[in-house]
Amino acid sequence: MDWPRPNAPKIEVSDQLWAAILMEALPYIRAYQGARVVIKYGGHAMIDPKLQTALAQDVALLRYVGVNPVVVHGGGPQIDELLKKLNIDFRFVEGYRYTDEAILDVARMVLGGKVGKDIAGRLSLAGAVALALTGQDGFLIEAKRKTLPQTQGAELDVGLVGEPVSINHELLNHLIEGGIIPVISPIGIDQSGQSYNINADVAASAVAAALKAARLLLITDVPGVLDQDGQLIPRLKVSTISTLKDQGVVAGGMLPKLASCVKALNDGCQGAAIIDGRVPHAVLLELLTNRGSGTEVVLG
Repeated sequence: MDWPRPNAPKIEVSDQLWAAILMEALPYIRAYQGARVVIKYGGHAMIDPKLQTALAQDVALLRYVGVNPVVVHGGGPQIDELLKKLNIDFRFVEGYRYTDEAILDVARMVLGGKVGKDIAGRLSLAGAVALALTGQDGFLIEAKRKTLPQTQGAELDVGLVGEPVSINHELLNHLIEGGIIPVISPIGIDQSGQSYNINADVAASAVAAALKAARLLLITDVPGVLDQDGQLIPRLKVSTISTLKDQGVVAGGMLPKLASCVKALNDGCQGAAIIDGRVPHAVLLELLTNRGSGTEVVLG
């Protein structure tokens, strides 16, 4: 057989080092064989062409070594860009994008009409078989309107932001067993037909829990969770998160990320991590090496 040798940049290392790198991955490949891994794809990794290619290669490689990846994607920068072009004002409440009907229409167009299909296309170019779908397709993500805790007696209003009620895991398992990588846009729907914009971290958490995934990986634009000195916390216990929040160490968009990790772990996902999407091949570093990447969130 004529084995393919792609035109990839050569890295000058010894044969023994190459062998050591491959052998380091072996126990992880064995451990994740047949497992579901949910990857929330967002941030700068979705914009930089080199990082887009690296992520697609990572996901395709996982599929070829027997891991079953599921991609849930965001699209905040792309939504922001179109909202600005359309002169539609937008704001965030506790890390969630306030969503009215106009913003929901834009989110549906950007996420389902462009971003998801672009990701599926890149995965196909990397040699995988991927299918882009939204949470509305096949009633994949049943949702309800999200409410936030009251502040000084007033409930925080985030508009048509939803939270998952249930995930059609049978549909996902059918796709996975057929060798297809689902690429999911986080738009949900309720029993009345109302659509909702769902935070991608929250959607990924629900999917990971429903599939009893081996890992949930949230890709972001920071190294992970940082302490008060700006240093990475490689392993974060759930019991310490509230203290970090009270101290103001974690805030803004990191709050829903941590909440999503905690919920996934409590609901049956076996592991969760927040990793830096600005690092090429961060997914492979986290899953298949001793080095790991970002912050692992653990119960305790």
